[in-house]
Order: sequence, then C-alpha cells, then structure tokens
Amino acid sequence: MTPFGWGSIARLGLVQMALGAIVVLTTSTLNRVMVVELALPALLPGMLVALHYLVQIARPRMGHGSDVGGRRTPWIVGGMAVLGIGGVVAAMGTVWMATDRTAGIALAVLGFALVGLGVSASGTSLLVMLAKRVPAARRAGAATLVWMMMIAGFALTAGLAGHLLEPYSPERLLAVTAGVSLTAFALALVALRGLEGAQASYERAAGDAPRFSEALTQVWSEPVARRFTIFVFVSMLAYSAQDLILEPFAGTVFGYTPGASTQLSGVQHGGVLAGMLLVAFSGALAARFPLHPLLGRIGSLRGWTVGGCVASALALFGLTLAGLQGEGSPLKATVFALGLANGAFSIGAIGSMMRLAGEGRQSREGVRMGLWGAAQAIAFGFGGLVGTGASDLARWLIATPGSAYAAVFALEGWLFLLSAALAWRISAPAAQAPGRLSPFSNAGDAFAVGNNPRQLS
Repeated sequence: MTPFGWGSIARLGLVQMALGAIVVLTTSTLNRVMVVELALPALLPGMLVALHYLVQIARPRMGHGSDVGGRRTPWIVGGMAVLGIGGVVAAMGTVWMATDRTAGIALAVLGFALVGLGVSASGTSLLVMLAKRVPAARRAGAATLVWMMMIAGFALTAGLAGHLLEPYSPERLLAVTAGVSLTAFALALVALRGLEGAQASYERAAGDAPRFSEALTQVWSEPVARRFTIFVFVSMLAYSAQDLILEPFAGTVFGYTPGASTQLSGVQHGGVLAGMLLVAFSGALAARFPLHPLLGRIGSLRGWTVGGCVASALALFGLTLAGLQGEGSPLKATVFALGLANGAFSIGAIGSMMRLAGEGRQSREGVRMGLWGAAQAIAFGFGGLVGTGASDLARWLIATPGSAYAAVFALEGWLFLLSAALAWRISAPAAQAPGRLSPFSNAGDAFAVGNNPRQLS
C-alpha cells in the first residue's frame, strides 16, 4: 500500500470535518432549540446526546465488518449517509415536539440513535485508514491536522448555521439541517474518491473471516489492546468530566457572567489547540533529526501521552487550589494550562492509537479501533454525568461551593494520574534489540509493547 502524503491526510481531514459538522448541529443546535424555543427540560437533550454515545458501543462490530470486507471506504460512505439521515430525522423530531411531544421525542430518539451509528461506522473506519496508511513519522502531525479540521468544521457549522437560523422558524431548522447534511455527505464523497485505491489490501488471509464474537475475544486477549482500552476509558472519563462544570465553577466561585465564562471556555480551547500544535511540531522535529540526542526524543508520542496526563492532573490540582482560595487565583492561566495539557495528551493518545491498531493478530485493526472508540464514547457519555453528579453531591455534602468544586477537580486529577500510570505500563520499553532504534528515538514509536509484536498473534 502506498503511504499517505499530506494531501491524502488532508482529504481524510475533510471527511472528519464533514462528520463533525453534522454532529455539532445535532448535539448543540437541537439541544438549544429544545431547551429555549420549546421550553423543554434540559434533561431531554442531555439524554438524547447520551444515547448517541451509548449506541457507539457498536463500534467494534462496525470495525469487524470493515476488517472482513478488507476495505474502509464503503463503511465511511455508508456511515456518513446514516449520519446525515440521522441528523435530519433528529431535526424533524425536534420540530414535531412543538405539536406532539411524545411522537416528536420518539422520532428524535431514532434520529440520535442513527447519528451514533453513523459516527460508529464512518469514524472507526476513517481512523483505521489513517492508522494503516500514515507513515510513523507523520502520525503526530496527521492526528493534529485531522482533529484541527474537525474543530474547524464545528466552528464553521455553528457560525454559519447560527446565521442562517435567524430569525428562527421550524422550517428554517429543517432546511439548514438538511442542507448541512447534504453538503457534508457530498464533501465526504469528493474527498474519498480514489483515495483508498482500487487494489487496497489489508493482508487478510483468504477465508480468514471469523465471527465477530471470536474476533472480539481474540483482540481482548491481547494484553496491549486490553490495557489500552482501559487507559482510553479512564483518561477520557477524566478528560470529559470537567467539561460541564468549568463554566458553572467560574460563575459560582469567581462571579463570572455568562459571557465571561464562555470566554473562559474559549481560553481552554485555545490551550487545547496550542497543545496539539506543540506535539505536531515536536514530531516534525523528531522526524527531521531522528538521531539528535534531544530533538530525536521530544517527538515521542509515548512521552507526550504520559506527560500530558501528568500535566493535566497538575492543572486540575491547580483548579482545586483555585476553588479553595477563591478570587485572586490565576484562573485563566490555570484553565489555559489545562487546555494545553489536554491538547498534548489527546494527540499523543490518538497517535498511539494509530500505532497500536496494527499490533497483534492481523486483520483485526477495525475491531481494535472500534473497541477503543467504544471505550471513549462510553467514557464521554458517563463523563458529563459523573462530573455534574459529583459536583451536585459535593455541594450537598460541603457547604462552601469552592471547596465542593475543589473536591471534584481533585478527583479528576487523580484519574489523570491513574491514566498516566496505565499509559506508562502499556508503554514500558522492551530491551533494545541489536540495530533497533529506541522507542524514544522518533515520533512513530508511540508505545513499545514489551515484546515482539508478532508474538501477540
């Protein structure tokens, strides 16, 4: 297979951008319409968003299907089609709630479930294609480029859709949703055309098509895949748990207005972007000077993953102190540091995921990637509930709001430290074989599996 250059990586980034455009419209815009325009309880869109994460437990099955077929493009295209249909159905359900609440909610449940299934099929196979075709030295940069393009899709869709929805009407909502879905699907089709190649081969032996349950058991029996699954779940739980409580924390403890707390969220996202770029830049330096005693090491995705988890924990402990001290603490600087650490950790983990997808038994890349994607989705679904639930419980048990939030941030910090320990255990380097570069020598060596990778098969 021909390795992907930056042009091909950017084309996959366009697909990720298209995917993100539909998702953000479904999970954000419809959320707002239900709560504000329809005056429905916020719990309803919260449960619908949780549903779209829950159905992503199907990711390993989707990955297995692409392993058996040997090609990823049909699964990406099919997933994008299901995703687009799900977005339109969810919007139709939202509009219907205004006249028939029960029927509208039922239709929205179907729509959000389709969104989750579409993300499962397209997102899993897209990551597998990246893992299989991107050279080791480009993984950090590839992960950064693809995820930055997805974030750009979020921002572009939110801004454009917000403009087109003024003044709001149900008809406008349906028209905008359908337009975004059709445009995203067309963009994905154009970006994928001829990308995989007509003769793409994934080294699948003839007749080697086990049942899904057998393939999943085989992957789960691999120590590295199993440990990485646990790492993904714990780290993503810690990553997402603070998402829904940071702005309420700033408003309750520091007196931030809604606008000011939204700007604080922007500071965090700016830190995430800077962290992503930092890892990509270090990877480029390591690839350019692989034998340099210092530059050859700074591109290690292993180091960025472990270090990013530790730095995230330290930043959360900084928020713990801010909660205890109250006004006067450097809140913005601490939040930026948290974003910086989160961004570095995210790219390190994604690059490592790309590296490890091919370790172990052959023709199981889709199952591994699906397993890790399912762990991430479940963690994100639980993360919001855990973060908000823990903050409510802490505020009930602890009279002072700042101390209550501090307790929750401290718990999340310990989760990140546990994640760092898990990543370190996965990536403990094996004894260096003669003539083999150390795992710290370049950006491609995200994790060392401790033994010859073929021994896992």
